[in-house]
Amino acid sequence: MKILILCTGNSCRSQMAHGFLQSFDENLHVRSGGTEPAARINPKAVDVMAELGIDISHHTPHRVDEYLGEEWDYVITVCDHANETCPAFFGNVKNRLHLGFEDPSHATGTPDFVYGEYVRIRDQIRETFLQFYDENIKDRL
Repeated sequence: MKILILCTGNSCRSQMAHGFLQSFDENLHVRSGGTEPAARINPKAVDVMAELGIDISHHTPHRVDEYLGEEWDYVITVCDHANETCPAFFGNVKNRLHLGFEDPSHATGTPDFVYGEYVRIRDQIRETFLQFYDENIKDRL
């Protein structure tokens, strides 16, 4: 099963979703990409995932164009901008979904509040992708 997760910067939300799916089943072929990839993965995303024992520190942002020629069982956008600007994967995608989440990197306030936003979004991503996995993938493997 091949799953591609897309976001704008491919530095936070898509990387967390990638990490969660891979943790649910290491045999899944999961990749993530961005329409405008950042230079590196967001360190706060790495930190909040590490709290749950999931190491995404080795992940790197990739441009979505790298994956256009491949076949995918699922292409999932996790931010509205990527959903609107994502290139078409004509004929190569069996299922395309949008599972949108707020961008915690836009949070402002005290360091504790900002960190709390990363945790909140991380937990939403975990819950949503676990439900997606249970309903769409688990029994098909």
